[in-house]
Amino acid sequence: MADLLKKEIDSILKKYENPEESLIGVLQDVQTLDGYISRNSVEYITEKTGIPSSRIMGVASFYAGFRLKPVGKYRIMVCMGTACHVNGAERIGDTVKRILNIEEGDVTSDGLFSWEEVACLGCCSIAPAMMINDTAYGTLTPDKVQKIIDSIREEESK
Repeated sequence: MADLLKKEIDSILKKYENPEESLIGVLQDVQTLDGYISRNSVEYITEKTGIPSSRIMGVASFYAGFRLKPVGKYRIMVCMGTACHVNGAERIGDTVKRILNIEEGDVTSDGLFSWEEVACLGCCSIAPAMMINDTAYGTLTPDKVQKIIDSIREEESK
């Protein structure tokens, strides 16, 4: 584990009077460092605080907001909520999978994209919907999804 990451985690731990009681906050802060909670980070937190790694992993794996695997620069979340489901969300997920040529939860080899299905994005009025990072896209069709991803790739290649 890089010394810089250790220093950043040390800083995070100092913010909390009792890291075990504030474990969710600690993990949220650690996740902001690399976009996910690495096994090395968990082991370091255990080393510094004495909190068993099984407890840390139990919390991290229980809450959907925590990621235990790296994500791409562009994190695509395809909504599978009721409104999106009845309006073709499965087709949107299949399209993202085909375009990126990766399984849900994986990252493209260039590190640009990852994708996942989520329970609800709260964008029911524009179903089917997806978010890429903080931007929502709605009334999606396979063609629209292709254009959105192509546009990001084009922008990245400049």
